[in-house]
Amino acid sequence: MFSRDNWKEIFKTIQKNKLRTFLSGFTVSLGILIFVVLFGMGNGLVNTFNEFFGDDATNVLYIFPGRTTIPYKGYKSNRVIEFENSDLEDIEKNLAMFVEYTTPRITRSGLVKYKNESNNYTSRAVGPAHQYAEKTIMMKGRYLNEEDMRNKTKYVVIGRLVEKDLFQGEDAIGKYIDISGSAFMVVGVFQDDGGDNEERLIYMPYTTRQLIEKNTDKINQIIVGFKPEIGYAGAMALDRSLERFFKEKKYISPEDQNGIFIRNVADQLKQNQQFARVLQLIVGLVAFGTIIAGIIGISNIMVFVVKERTKELGVRKALGATPKSVISSILLESVFITTISGFVGMMIGVAVLGSLGEKLKDYFITNPYIDMVMAVSATLVLILFGAIAGYIPAKRAADIKPIEALRDE
Repeated sequence: MFSRDNWKEIFKTIQKNKLRTFLSGFTVSLGILIFVVLFGMGNGLVNTFNEFFGDDATNVLYIFPGRTTIPYKGYKSNRVIEFENSDLEDIEKNLAMFVEYTTPRITRSGLVKYKNESNNYTSRAVGPAHQYAEKTIMMKGRYLNEEDMRNKTKYVVIGRLVEKDLFQGEDAIGKYIDISGSAFMVVGVFQDDGGDNEERLIYMPYTTRQLIEKNTDKINQIIVGFKPEIGYAGAMALDRSLERFFKEKKYISPEDQNGIFIRNVADQLKQNQQFARVLQLIVGLVAFGTIIAGIIGISNIMVFVVKERTKELGVRKALGATPKSVISSILLESVFITTISGFVGMMIGVAVLGSLGEKLKDYFITNPYIDMVMAVSATLVLILFGAIAGYIPAKRAADIKPIEALRDE
């Protein structure tokens, strides 16, 4: 099968039938190329979902107050629900087995100035644990701490782009900025993988914001970080417990869906991962369909090849060629073309994916890629079926009697 004469004959046949060889190779290469690119796009889609949640912690629940729609226990409907500092303490006390940390969030926007530079920025009044919820990365200085909360200090931590915009290359640490008429000292500069909007935020102690706003104890939003070891089931149980807790404490009807809102990141993450996997499966099936199309294409071409060479094979058998030698010559040609074309298509597909990077991010595809084991496996599958595609017509030709082959038109 691997004799030098066989290979000479194969190359001679290929050279003699360049168009046929090109079409055979093109069919295989295109099938593998499309498979690799589509499968890589599916992985890029999963990357986008993971990146979307990756800049924030996933073991958190965000609790928002709403407005009641159902009268309950003497309270009228259309009542605005408010959170207070005591709610934080009650959560940590009553749900300690689930909760790792809590932090309030009070969001405001206003004009921020430093010397001659000014711009409108969003400030968030938070607790120290907010750093874990947002995965805030400190570039320099420090984050807010418990002492800042107790002393209601006028300290702020600013985003990287806030420093860039206002300080124009000057180090912001230790400098004072004016936030809506109040002076705050910058104690830290952070960066955030969430993007430019996240890096144009300013963090201050929530107690300081409450002091500025007439010493109130109101909170816009509560963030609860649960212990990772409780898992998804525990996160869902905590979600239900928090809903019951706040509805009882704030006198909200159990049937009222608008009095309080809870965003469970763990639940959202699981749902989106499942959705991404379904989309990836669909893309994978379409990609596998291209492999099938390639197999059908090479099969059709090999049937034509054998039909075209029927007389030639008849002459060879009349001169003493064995069925095994007839099959081996056609099979080797099929496998050779399929192998070369398959790996060419695979490498082009991998190169295309490598060149895309984040160019398709607007279409929710980030850094598409394919595992080389998967790419090589798909190519080997196509080669295997290419061999089968060549073997079936070759076996049929080998079984034809020489006199019948010579009479073939």
